[in-house]
Amino acid sequence: MSKRKLNRRQQWRIAKIQQEREARARKKEQTLSQAEEEGDLGAEQTGLVIANYGTQVLVESEAQNQAQNQDGSELRQRCHVRSNIDTLVTGDRVAWRPATGESTGGLGVVGARLQRHSELQRPDRYGDMKTVAANIDRILIVIAPYPEPFANAIDRYLVAAETTGIQPLLLLNKIDLIDDTNRAHLEELLRPYPDLGYPVLQLSTKTGEGLEQLLDTLAQGTSVFVGQSGVGKSSLINGLLPGTDARIGELSEATGKGTHTTTAAELFHLPSGGDLIDSPGIREFGLWHMSEQELIEGFAEFRPFIGHCRFRDCRHQSEPGCAIQEALERGDISQRRMDSYLHVRNSLENE
Repeated sequence: MSKRKLNRRQQWRIAKIQQEREARARKKEQTLSQAEEEGDLGAEQTGLVIANYGTQVLVESEAQNQAQNQDGSELRQRCHVRSNIDTLVTGDRVAWRPATGESTGGLGVVGARLQRHSELQRPDRYGDMKTVAANIDRILIVIAPYPEPFANAIDRYLVAAETTGIQPLLLLNKIDLIDDTNRAHLEELLRPYPDLGYPVLQLSTKTGEGLEQLLDTLAQGTSVFVGQSGVGKSSLINGLLPGTDARIGELSEATGKGTHTTTAAELFHLPSGGDLIDSPGIREFGLWHMSEQELIEGFAEFRPFIGHCRFRDCRHQSEPGCAIQEALERGDISQRRMDSYLHVRNSLENE
């Protein structure tokens, strides 16, 4: 289908909007340059983006012993971002200069983004990959007895985590809801994962069981929670960080699914050590952007056998000389994980 041609008035309007954007960008840069000349910006230092407000970010100083304002509070400032910098996200480390005068409206200036060691991405509405958080060390995949967890859903999250190169682990929340009706199912569901290198933590925010182990894990670097709605991610944050006012989405009695509640990405410092990023963009992320090769490499136990099939276009089902099927027959790959792989692959093809 050929693209619809724009009429002259539409072309004029698009050009006018672009000119206005360029003019605003030039004016902003002139203001920032003037602030530098007038000495309204402090010395350059490294900082951490702890919240993102679209065109501006909230930056916290990373100076040794934590830089402080005159009143003794930690140095945090909302900042302008130089127009030549790629999009910043929560978790980014930056070079910035705090405001010391009023020519920038009391806002600091981010001059550069430092190198990221990891990125968590998801497709935007146009199918392009968009980074939603940076410099994450750990992805905690949260599940709960209700809504009922399924192996295919867990494996989708694990594959997505594997493709980022960020360590995933499983967190079974709301263990106070485990009883004789669901205990066997949950034990069977989670049994394979520790042997695959995915630790499983168990927690109840209601009783406090497992909280100490979770805090020890979170103390090491920066973490994010992911998982389907209703598994208690907001409740976890409230339990770990009382007073953050993370609203709790109530489970729908009709569907057993929860509602999204958090509206802005933010990085929280945990009292016991470590950082936690919470964002609606990372609560749930899909796999529809993945290629078949990326998918199969996301199943960790499949990797030693990838590329050893007789046929290059092997579908790993009934073809002769399939290294994946041979590994399945030897027990190197479990039938459940094989079924999960095929299920996810078919769902990707449909999507």
